[in-house]
Amino acid sequence: MTTPPPEPATHAGEAPERRLHPLSWLFVLIQQLKQFIVPLLALLLFGRGGEDDAGQWWALVGVGVLALGSLWQYFTYRYRIGHDSLVVRSGVLQRSLRQIPFARIHNVALHQNLLHRLFGVAEVRLESAGGQKPEAQMRVLRLADALALEALVRRRAGAAAASGDAVAEAGHTLLRLPLAEVLRLGLVSNRGLIVLGGGVAALSQFNPRLLSGLFQGWSERALGWALAHGQSDWTYAVAAASLLLAFVLLLRLFSVALALLQYSGFRLDEHGRRLTVERGLLTRLRTSTSRRRIQAWTLRESLLQRWLRRRSLQIDTAVAEANGQPRALRELAPIAPPAACDALVRHLLPHAQWPPPDWQPLHPHAWLRLCLPGTVLALLAGAALGWRFGAWGWLALAWLPWTLLAARQRARRAGYACDATLVAWREGWWSRHWRFAEIDKLQALQLTQSPLDRRCGMATLWLDTAGAGALAPPLRLRYLPLAQATALLAQLGHAVARRRLRW
Repeated sequence: MTTPPPEPATHAGEAPERRLHPLSWLFVLIQQLKQFIVPLLALLLFGRGGEDDAGQWWALVGVGVLALGSLWQYFTYRYRIGHDSLVVRSGVLQRSLRQIPFARIHNVALHQNLLHRLFGVAEVRLESAGGQKPEAQMRVLRLADALALEALVRRRAGAAAASGDAVAEAGHTLLRLPLAEVLRLGLVSNRGLIVLGGGVAALSQFNPRLLSGLFQGWSERALGWALAHGQSDWTYAVAAASLLLAFVLLLRLFSVALALLQYSGFRLDEHGRRLTVERGLLTRLRTSTSRRRIQAWTLRESLLQRWLRRRSLQIDTAVAEANGQPRALRELAPIAPPAACDALVRHLLPHAQWPPPDWQPLHPHAWLRLCLPGTVLALLAGAALGWRFGAWGWLALAWLPWTLLAARQRARRAGYACDATLVAWREGWWSRHWRFAEIDKLQALQLTQSPLDRRCGMATLWLDTAGAGALAPPLRLRYLPLAQATALLAQLGHAVARRRLRW
């Protein structure tokens, strides 16, 4: 990082303005080339005119313009660290002066890809609760300067939140994932399905017959093996099972590889009132947030996780995310034993009692509401298949007993708990989840009833918090007895009205 000479307009006692890393223009250029790679390639490949290779020249002109813009941004970008805020100045023709109080910075994200790590630099993003864009994005700083800026923001913001109280700066590790846990995470996750689906979709754009040819070739080999060993039913079953097994193994392989890339070296640290997560094998991501920015909590336990005696702990934070920039702190424990997850919740919520000792059951007829979608689907499928295939089609109705059993089990295991600090909901049979939030973080309450709910005397209570992720289950207390739902609505409404919203 280079420091320009002091300017005459700088007031006495203020820190001097600083520039970004001298190679920051290169990283800005690379980022811009990623955005304009499609038109540049179009000019390069299809912009030929006669004997002159005009497309290549126009592509070079485009790259040159982007390079000049990157250099312009480097020379016009300044930042200054004040006593209680960060001041960012940019632009020459259209100047911008942005002042960001440390107390308003909710998340500090440090991003390092392979090129960043090669040059010893990092990209820094300072985010707040409002807006889809970061308050400041520094591309790039030296790694030591980026870590020092993160520590400074943590210290200044913590001091402002504590109103003069002492804030512990020395951090300690709350959770660390060894290699064995990362491998377990890959085995229980379905992230490989996204990678495999994206890869197949991309390859199909270049060769539409690639996927069909791949399956055809595998089927011919499998059926050839079946014919070579006799045309019996078991040989065809083995051939079909081999295709399914190959797909499952490939899916697990992609999931394990993706988990290694994303979560290798995962470490959750606590620095005073801030939590910091660092993870990644090739690309390192370091993000932090204040504990008081946590709005809601989610514990998940899939069937595979239950077999391995593991859970995951996720949080919602009051940080808006732009599309394609999911860098807010979401996962406190991607995978951990249930006791470790519960201990982490109790440590971060010292005034709450977790897990709750008393879970309240649902309405006695809640299982009827839970089995309704599966019952309607089974009846429609049976009618359609019965009309098409005759008596054999009505075998789809065999799904009804399973639907009723699953609804019974889900209703028996679901429940809610509410005390002076926490409101919680649990649900699920094969896959389970717990969703809970502090009452001080609730923003709105809503009681809903469908016509069938009114007929059965039950209601659903929706609880809104800030920062909920797109994949996070809603915080709702479903199918409660109407009297309990009404009393709980009045109780929570009175508590929310009296307390200050902490976010």
